[in-house]
Amino acid sequence: MSPPAAESDPAAPEPTPRRRTPSFEDLPLHPRLRRGIEEMGYLEPTQIQQDAIPAAVGGRDLIGTAQTGTGKTAAFLLPLLERLLSGPRGRIRALVVTPTRELALQAQEFLRVLGRHADLRSVAVYGGVGMADQERALRGGVEIVVATPGRLLDHMSRRYVDFRDLQVLVLDEADRMLDMGFLPDVRRILASLPRRRQTLLFSATMPAEVIQLAREFLTDPKTVQVGETTAAAVGVTHLALPVPAHRKSDLLKALLDDATMSSVLVFTRTKHRADRVARQLSDARIDVGVIHGNRSQSQRVTALSRFREGRHRVLVATDLAARGIDVEGVSHVVNYDLPEVPEAYIHRVGRTARATRRGDAFSLVSPEEENDLRAIERHLNVTIPRARLPGFDYDRPAPAPPAGGYRDRGRPSNRGGGGGRGRPPPRGRPRYARR
Repeated sequence: MSPPAAESDPAAPEPTPRRRTPSFEDLPLHPRLRRGIEEMGYLEPTQIQQDAIPAAVGGRDLIGTAQTGTGKTAAFLLPLLERLLSGPRGRIRALVVTPTRELALQAQEFLRVLGRHADLRSVAVYGGVGMADQERALRGGVEIVVATPGRLLDHMSRRYVDFRDLQVLVLDEADRMLDMGFLPDVRRILASLPRRRQTLLFSATMPAEVIQLAREFLTDPKTVQVGETTAAAVGVTHLALPVPAHRKSDLLKALLDDATMSSVLVFTRTKHRADRVARQLSDARIDVGVIHGNRSQSQRVTALSRFREGRHRVLVATDLAARGIDVEGVSHVVNYDLPEVPEAYIHRVGRTARATRRGDAFSLVSPEEENDLRAIERHLNVTIPRARLPGFDYDRPAPAPPAGGYRDRGRPSNRGGGGGRGRPPPRGRPRYARR
């Protein structure tokens, strides 16, 4: 016999309805763009995409801020593509300005996939390579230009670009452009654009300079902020490893004995130190690449590709790469040197724990860098735990300098990271592991 049905209790609380999973179907995007979204592998929109896309598609000026790794690139490229689906072809109707070559190439790749079915052409314009191919693309007629400021101004001075039909301007990583001193170039570019346009400004942090820029160049913008702009990405475990400056390289190699450190980004303050650390890891038979401003564009692309493919276990980089590396599965970020400003720490560690994943951020902190670490803790409003690696000899003295001494071309000697207190900087072309 079946059990009797339970009588309903009018006083019982109603069950909480299950929250519906957000979908790209809910956003005002053309089916042709949704095909590109599927091919990109996106399953559901992130919060910044949910909040920014409808307003941007509607034509509003917009300020979008969100932590690194939350999908900001698609949040401005999708509404840009949506707005350009109708209208003339062969004329520049959208411009994306970004601070680094890597970010320009990343946005170009997103456009290639997301806009595959939109019949819209784009070109990435950046330095470090010849201008001829870029000139041909611009003269051949494109609808979207993705550019770094300096190279774009080069093309503008030669009259290879015509912005009379421009509808949408995007300033990507606006805070970083200000850090890198691009503001005069940005002003020159904006002075050449039509006043009647939509402007989208995206930034991972919102310092006072970015707010001033927004007031100057945007009209009644809608502000979309997701999360705290002074917080590191959710899912990152932070750890400080106090160590004498001259023992940093040996500690890094000891850490890499752990096989769980499978895909590691190592950040240094200077280009010369990045080369030196990469050489030391290569000499220890660790597969390593390096990326910084003195490397050619082909070298940077190759190093990043090998790291993305897993052929390089370690990629050593300066802060140039903190915003330009979009690599899935970075297991660890190691700050060989602490950054000059606390905001840069957020962008560095944001290279791991992307898209709700988890990751670890280790900082090798010399006694001279303790003040830098405390500044980062104040900025994040957290206390980063300190730890020591068991079995590591922290007390080994520094090697004697060669006769006559030597000069580290990187950080000053009273700072961390081995500045003049370890081995001399390598001479000649650095060696890196190859397979």
